[in-house]
Amino acid sequence: MIYSLFRPLIFSLDAEAAHHAALDALQAAHALGFVSCCIKHPAAIPRTIMGLAFPNPVGLAAGLDKNGAYIDALAALGFGFIEIGTVTPRPQQGNPKPRLFRLPEARAIINRMGFNNGGVDALVENVKRSKYGGASGHSGILGINIGKNADTPMERAADDYLVCLRKVYGYASYVAANISSPNTKNLRQLQGESELDALLAQLKAEQEKLAELHGKYVPLALKIAPDLNGEQVRQIAVLLLRHRMDGVIATNTTLSREGVEHLPQHAEAGGLSGAPVRDKSTAVIRELAAALGGALPIIGVGGILNGADAVEKIQAGASLVQLYSGLIYRGPELVAESVKAIGRAALAPDKQCRASEDFG
Repeated sequence: MIYSLFRPLIFSLDAEAAHHAALDALQAAHALGFVSCCIKHPAAIPRTIMGLAFPNPVGLAAGLDKNGAYIDALAALGFGFIEIGTVTPRPQQGNPKPRLFRLPEARAIINRMGFNNGGVDALVENVKRSKYGGASGHSGILGINIGKNADTPMERAADDYLVCLRKVYGYASYVAANISSPNTKNLRQLQGESELDALLAQLKAEQEKLAELHGKYVPLALKIAPDLNGEQVRQIAVLLLRHRMDGVIATNTTLSREGVEHLPQHAEAGGLSGAPVRDKSTAVIRELAAALGGALPIIGVGGILNGADAVEKIQAGASLVQLYSGLIYRGPELVAESVKAIGRAALAPDKQCRASEDFG
């Protein structure tokens, strides 16, 4: 309700300026104690996924808080988990502005941000300062999403992922490797069979070393694109199983413009998110669920604008869901609405809802 009052003002600003203004306002409101007074947290619907105890199955997707600068304020909105990043080894500016566009008629967003972030060292310092995460142990589930610098040659891409994995391992509840952003040149090549096979082998080998070094096992997930055909999805599933990955996030933004062709900004380069990607994302989740056979959990993201959309992801095979674009259009109330809808669906006798499954 409160967000609906402020949304016209937020939407009157340039999209990227509005992004930063909204986060800064949330940070200030949280510091003053207003967020806890105004936001009613959803009832607990605990899930044990990847060996982690999630208080509810609705999380924040990577991309909103790239540097981990707003972790505590965002956690106050009632999320069951927060994912920050994508972070790269070295700071980078990302692609030239403007690079973020709202399409309100379609409840969609196009972005070509290009992994703009302050670098992994800056992110780690922010995590250390947060109450939700930090070196002393997490009070919540914090995922850290890692990627490669734009100027790192593709043949050296794995080096960037390994650098980030080593630096964030001690501060993350889980780590997600982003190989599916359309805004870093050639990044999606890493979804190819030989490239992905090599990358996952190196990541898992490093995970084993780090688990021994830190005395704890931090799950490792992979974030994939929605622009994959059935055979490609099944091929990725085989590699996820072969390398004993802990989870998969489906999906990132799409290069398709289906559903927004009539809008003036549809020709802007970048990844499309929001309502138009919902069906593509859900289709990939269904394909993954069939191919994986419950062997590892799926985190569903893409086009969740209401509670029914969240339930659809769960019923397609996801164990958890994440929000981003829907949060921009609906505001914080979407978190509680999605949790409540998933809880109701899990209790309905005619619904076969995978949210009740535990993945250790």
